[in-house]
Amino acid sequence: MHIRIERGSSSPISRQIMEQIRAHCLSGTLQPGDSLPSVRKLATRLGVNVNTVVRVYERLAAEGLVEMRHGEGTFVLPQSGVSGNREQLAEQREQLEREFSAVVHRGILLGLTATELRKLLTNSIADTRANLKSEAVEQPESRPVKTESGR
Repeated sequence: MHIRIERGSSSPISRQIMEQIRAHCLSGTLQPGDSLPSVRKLATRLGVNVNTVVRVYERLAAEGLVEMRHGEGTFVLPQSGVSGNREQLAEQREQLEREFSAVVHRGILLGLTATELRKLLTNSIADTRANLKSEAVEQPESRPVKTESGR
């Protein structure tokens, strides 16, 4: 699982982290029982304040996506109610569409052509697939969370 922080985004960093972890839980990338990195470890990897990660984990726990166990860590919970998951996934996809439209709009304002935008998208897809494949080969059984900071 990759977490990418866009420092220049209008979306707060905590929301970016939370939405990405939520999407991984709902899509099945993170399975029930998988552990998330410790608060300190994730904060260090992403270059954010520890309190930011604590708030994210607490909100995800309040949503019933993860369980925080004192002294043990934070773990993904089984998802109840398939229809609720579908609704949350639909919301995530709608959010992605809005964000994608904003990126395209920004690219056009910067003078990029449709061909250049397509090339950027194609390269991004290829990079993401390569990262996911290498992640699957590196850690097939323990499934740790891999993060990426977009500084």
